[in-house]
Amino acid sequence: MNAHAEVLYGALLNCKTQSDVQALLEDLCTFQEQEQMIQRAYAAKMLMEGNTYADIIAETDISSATLSRVSRALQHGSGGYKKFIPSQEN
Repeated sequence: MNAHAEVLYGALLNCKTQSDVQALLEDLCTFQEQEQMIQRAYAAKMLMEGNTYADIIAETDISSATLSRVSRALQHGSGGYKKFIPSQEN
C-alpha cells in the first residue's frame, strides 16, 4: 500500500460514528462527489435487493453507464459493496 493511501485509509478507520464519516467526506469531497458516492452506494443496495435497472434509474437518476459499473463491481469487484452496504437480502 502506498503511504499516501495509508493516510486516507487511516482517517476512514478513525471514524467512530456516521457523523465522523460525514464530516470527513465533507472536507475531502465536493458536494457533487459526495452525491455521486451516495447514488452509487444506494444503487448497489437496490441491485442487491433485486431491483431492476429501470427501477433504480427512476429512483436514483443514476446513468445507465454508472449503474452498469456498479453492477460489474458487485459481480466482479473486491466485495466492498456486498460487505459494507446493508441490504434486505443480506
